Amino acid sequence: MAQGRSSNQLVVPQANAALDQMKFEVAQELGIAIPQDGYYGNMATRDAGSLGGYITRRLVQIAEQSLAGQFK
Repeated sequence: MAQGRSSNQLVVPQANAALDQMKFEVAQELGIAIPQDGYYGNMATRDAGSLGGYITRRLVQIAEQSLAGQFK
């Protein structure tokens, strides 16, 4: 498996730590254990999908709040 070599590139590379922190927070809320070694191959597909879905939902919520604050 291509461990740690994602083809996705962050627009703001400095945001990497914040995104990792969000991943751990969402996983904790959902009761999903994040592998300590960083290998997600043993994680259930359903758990990985739930984690990604909730992260996306939270990012959209943050963006909506940010935009709403801009246009007040």
